[in-house]
Amino acid sequence: MTNDTIAFSGLHHVQLAVPPGAEPLCREFWGGVLGMTELEKPPVLAARGGCWFRGGGLEVHLGVEEDFVPARKAHPGILVRGLRALAERLEAHGHPVQWDGEFPGHDRCYAFDKLGNRLEFLEPHQG
Repeated sequence: MTNDTIAFSGLHHVQLAVPPGAEPLCREFWGGVLGMTELEKPPVLAARGGCWFRGGGLEVHLGVEEDFVPARKAHPGILVRGLRALAERLEAHGHPVQWDGEFPGHDRCYAFDKLGNRLEFLEPHQG
């Protein structure tokens, strides 16, 4: 959206909910399986629990929600290069991938993190 006073310039981060005490599972999936780098949270926010990760210009914040219910439909759409390799890596780590060829101009698949949150991974067609 652009007008005389407003211009959106990008997305800073996506936040997903996690249950209390789930940080080890988050580190295993986002850091281990996906290979993202964990960020140090500011102390005032670190006291709330959760953890943050960054990789390839994408930042994911995993925030503690007392009455956690995984997002089964809502999801981030994450652009990647090497989608097939990522899908193989996810499956090798016990995260089944569901392919969906219905998004024009992209290969795409879905998977779930260790807590049941739905994730969409897309790779634009070349050429």
